[in-house]
Amino acid sequence: MNEDKKKVPKRIARTILNSLKGGVVPRIGLPYITVGRKNEIEALLHDVDIIAEGGASFRFIVGRYGSGKSFLIQTIRNYVMDRGFIVADADLSPERRLQGTRGQGLATYRELISNLSTKTKPEGGALTLVLDRWISGVQTEAVQETGLVPGDPALTKAVDQKIYAVTSAVSELVHGFEFARLLSIYYHAYVDGDDERKAKVVRWFRGEYALKREAKEELGVNLIITDDDWYDYLKIFAVFFRHAGYTGMMIMIDELVNLYKIPNSVTRQYNYEKLLTMYNDTLQGKARYLGILMGATPQAIEDKRRGVYSYEALRSRLAEGKFSRPGARDLLAPVIRLEPLTPEEMVVLCEKLCSMHADLYGYERRLVMEDLVRFIKLEYGRIGADQNITPREVIRDFIELLDLLYQNPGLSMEELLQSEDLAYAKSGAVSDQTDENYVEFTI
Repeated sequence: MNEDKKKVPKRIARTILNSLKGGVVPRIGLPYITVGRKNEIEALLHDVDIIAEGGASFRFIVGRYGSGKSFLIQTIRNYVMDRGFIVADADLSPERRLQGTRGQGLATYRELISNLSTKTKPEGGALTLVLDRWISGVQTEAVQETGLVPGDPALTKAVDQKIYAVTSAVSELVHGFEFARLLSIYYHAYVDGDDERKAKVVRWFRGEYALKREAKEELGVNLIITDDDWYDYLKIFAVFFRHAGYTGMMIMIDELVNLYKIPNSVTRQYNYEKLLTMYNDTLQGKARYLGILMGATPQAIEDKRRGVYSYEALRSRLAEGKFSRPGARDLLAPVIRLEPLTPEEMVVLCEKLCSMHADLYGYERRLVMEDLVRFIKLEYGRIGADQNITPREVIRDFIELLDLLYQNPGLSMEELLQSEDLAYAKSGAVSDQTDENYVEFTI
């Protein structure tokens, strides 16, 4: 049985409906409501295979507010966690950038590490779990290979050698030597049951030491993670996670529009310079087992005065070629521009939500396919809908419709569709030709 045909667990259904009605993307249950985007998902999953083989990738997902870019990013997030990836995600904001004079870049790093997620801990905060799992795995391997028992000094030495093999792999990278020392410190604190020292190492990995002197006194390392070099440590983490038994690391950064909104042009350019560094690293083989996805609006990318394209080195790398056009986009290019979901796809989504709503609240579904088609015709028939309507708006309207019908059994869908906002669409404000386009649904 396909997942979308299964009955959705009530906890997941409630989360999905509440999130969508609030205009945000749910972090769980996405396979139950995914429609369309097949080509985009396939293109991104091709990147996943490259990362798993030791490569790296960088993609921009570009779409208007409510067009589904965050939904697509979350869909890929869930998929790669199932494939054994570690995922770190963050939204940019005025306090979180790629570079800043007041620690805004480091704030983004801290958010990413805080949201570190795995399949078994998808809600974030997985760093300690990953470190402990790695050490436990190394110890188990050493026991199997040597036949020694825990507590035997010879076993500790064998584990030390295995730990050293991993730390050697990361120590070759920029700042890798200090990172490797901290892994070793964490391992010995783990063996000794020194939870306080373990917590200090985790604090360092999270970028929470503000002074080098403090890190030197507490851990014996002369470096701390700063606004300038936080990205270097993400590259180290990606290699470490691979050696710790994971497939790779995927970084997802949404709301790139907050770089576009930076008022100071010099600060904006510094952020775009950091973006260029990250982009070049992934394409030139300087990063391994690392994927980066960034979500942005068209304006945040294409505006030549303040957007990403205002930085010539990025514009020349990312600008669309001569042959791509709406309906025939190059999905292997660095920038994936989201095409609008079709009315037919929106009907399919509404049908999924309709059944989910009825199951959640325990009532007999009242709306049939003809009702759903009628609803979508009216939504897409609004003046300017072909340019301005987004899935977010349609979904919010539809869930509100379902809620009202459930709470007011005496009301009919016909009565609700007589509302002032929708009446003109029904009354013939839309041309016959436009209406005909939506009559010819093939569901």
